Amino acid sequence: MHPILEHIDQTGVVAILRGIEADKLVPLGLALADAGVGAIEVTLNSAGALAGISALQAAVGQKIPIGAGTVMNGAAARKAIQAGALFILTPHLAQETLQVCLQANVPAVIGAMTPSEAVCAFELGCEMVKIFPAATLGSQYFRDFKGPLSQIPLMAVGGIQENNAAEYIRAGVRAVGAGSQLIDMAAVDRGDWQGVRYKAQSLVMTVRKAKQQAAINDSI
Repeated sequence: MHPILEHIDQTGVVAILRGIEADKLVPLGLALADAGVGAIEVTLNSAGALAGISALQAAVGQKIPIGAGTVMNGAAARKAIQAGALFILTPHLAQETLQVCLQANVPAVIGAMTPSEAVCAFELGCEMVKIFPAATLGSQYFRDFKGPLSQIPLMAVGGIQENNAAEYIRAGVRAVGAGSQLIDMAAVDRGDWQGVRYKAQSLVMTVRKAKQQAAINDSI
C-alpha cells in the first residue's frame, strides 16, 4: 500500500473541507492537524480549491498529507496534483482519474457503493476504496461486505460522526472521512481554533480507541 494510504489507515480520520473561506483554511488545517486528524481533503467543488490545496500544503504539509476530493475526472486530478495534492478522492467509480493517479504515483481513493464497483476499482489498482454514502448504507453493510471481500481496504464517508464512527471501524473499515460532523463550523466562523481542536479530537479519539480494540480482537 502507498505510504500515504498506510498513514491514513493508521490514523483513521480524514477531514473533508468543503466551502471554507480562504482566510480560515490554513488556521483550520493547523487546528485539525493538532487534533490528530490523519489527512485533510479539500473538495474541488469549493471556491478557490486549488489555491487552498497549495496554501495548506505549504503551511501544514509537513504535519499531515493534503489531498483533493470530489475529483470528477482525469483533468481535474492533474490540476489538483499540480497544486500539491498528495492523494485524490472521488465520489464515484472514476477509472480515468485512477489511471491518471497511477501514472503520477499519487494514491487515489476511488468512490463506490456496490461490491461490483469496489471490486472493479480494486482490480484496476485502487488500494483503498471509498464507500459512499456510508450512513445511508449502515455499518452492517460494511460488515457484510467484508465477509467475501476482506482483501479490499475501505474508507467510509457520508454521515460519519462521533456517535457512530466506532461502529464502522468495528465493521472492518480502515478509515472514515468526515466534514461538518468533525469540524465545529460555528467555532471556525468565530476563529475559535481551540474549539475546533476540541470537537475534532473527540472523533479522532473515538476512532483511535476503536482501532486499538479491533487490533486487540484480531490478535486474539
